Order: sequence, then C-alpha cells, then structure tokens
Amino acid sequence: MTALEPLTVRGFDDLPAARAEELLREVCSAPRWARQVAAGRPYGSLAALQHAAGAALTGDDLDAALAGHPRIGARSARGTARREQGAVATASAQVLDALAEGNRAYEERFGHVYLVCASGRSAEDLLATLRARLANDPAVERRVALTELTAINRLRLERMFT
Repeated sequence: MTALEPLTVRGFDDLPAARAEELLREVCSAPRWARQVAAGRPYGSLAALQHAAGAALTGDDLDAALAGHPRIGARSARGTARREQGAVATASAQVLDALAEGNRAYEERFGHVYLVCASGRSAEDLLATLRARLANDPAVERRVALTELTAINRLRLERMFT
C-alpha cells in the first residue's frame, strides 16, 4: 500500500502494531483502547472491527478519550471534530453563546467536556441535548458519555475506511 492508496481494513490488519495503534488514537485518544483493538487484529471487515472497537471500550477509557475531544461549538475544533460539528459553525451567535454557557455548566457539574455524537445534528439539537443531560446524575452521565463515544468511534472508523 502506498501513501496515495486508501486504507482498507485488510491493509490495517497488516500494519505494524505501533502504526495501527497510532491510527486508532486518531479515532479515540484512549491508549488502552487503541492497544486492545490493534492487538485483536485481524478483523477482515469493517463490521468486525467496529464490533471489536465497541466491545473494547470501557469506562476506564472515558477520561483519556474525553481529553482528546474539543468542546461542542469551540472554534478550536480541528480536523475530524470540526467536520463532525459542521452544523455548529453556521449557528447564530445566540446559540453559540448558549452552547458556551452550557459547556461551562456541564464541565462544572461533571468535571469533563460534554461529549455527544454531533455528526449530522444541528447546533440547536446539540444545545437541547446538553441542557437535558445536565439533569443526569454523574454515574448516569458517564454511561451516556460512553455510549456517545462508542457512536463517535464507530463513525470515525467508517470514515477511515471509506
């Protein structure tokens, strides 16, 4: 495979472990998760890789993964996160201000960034979801965040191989 050829799951299966882990950390910044998923190769198909990636993700990975995610609506979002939050870029100043305020309240309540699978969702929808999740207790919110992370990872793996 050359640098110009698209990566396939079979190509991923054949990579050296360090390179496979590096690619997986572009999907999710949790090192333990990346090591486990890389160690489980070969997968042979995207569906098998996505299944294994979902099964490998635990609550222990959440803090490391959260550290790699920008705030919803943050102008500093880059690359994949910017594309996933694309609809936020066109939101009104009022919605962006409300997201910033909601992010502050969320982080104060839960101690980490608001994590949500933003792909294809409007800024208004993301704001409504943030406000609703503020009512969760911390244990419930960690489970919700882990579910959202699983969905984000699934989409990112799909984009990596298509």
